[in-house]
Amino acid sequence: MPRRRTPHARPVACLVVVAALFPLRAGAAAPAPCAPVTHEGETYAVCTADLRRTRIRLFWRGADGQPYGSLSRLADSQAGLSFAMNAGMYDSAQGPVGLYVEDGRELKGASTADGPGNFHLKPNGVFYVAGDRAGVLETGRYLKARPKAEFATQSGPMLVIAGRIHPKISADGPSQKIRNGVGVRADGRTAVFAISERPVSFGAFARLFRDGLHCPDALFLDGSVSSLYAPSLGRSDLSRPLGPLVGAVAR
Repeated sequence: MPRRRTPHARPVACLVVVAALFPLRAGAAAPAPCAPVTHEGETYAVCTADLRRTRIRLFWRGADGQPYGSLSRLADSQAGLSFAMNAGMYDSAQGPVGLYVEDGRELKGASTADGPGNFHLKPNGVFYVAGDRAGVLETGRYLKARPKAEFATQSGPMLVIAGRIHPKISADGPSQKIRNGVGVRADGRTAVFAISERPVSFGAFARLFRDGLHCPDALFLDGSVSSLYAPSLGRSDLSRPLGPLVGAVAR
């Protein structure tokens, strides 16, 4: 299925101002969770979740014990799914490469090994959810802090670390791919997921999170296989069989 290009959005800051000036009236429809955002001339689909109102969770295997494998199968099995995307790198058996926690159970331990590829471009990191709070931490910091995570997925590299771009990410390197990732705002209650509409560099993607989406910490989830399910945007991307998935449902 060809990817849909979406129209340019107004800057995020403008949307925040409009929301502040015109708060939702009682009974008014909530804003769509996903919207197009343009940064440095590139368009991204961005899905924002306030964890006080939305539950972010991870999905790997269905009731039959087999990996969901696709966003469409996940959507068919989860009523009220407002958006979903692939949640990190996975192996040939569609299992997580690194740490994976689902419903408070650690189903795969963290990987601190060195190796090739994006996952091992240290520091890598962990996106986690604990109640109505979320975070993105470098793997070493996560293992020291050991937050009581209900859900966690390890991937790499980190894109933004305490407001700074990963030191090994160049401003605009030669690698251009469709990419998706996740960041958490400083309040610890707002998780922001993004996927590029066209191939972009790591540098451009990292700056989107730091400068455009105001996330002091952000994690790369994957490239090339990056896919999005977002009914509000009319999207249900097809991709090769996927591993763990992340999605949003109402609390």
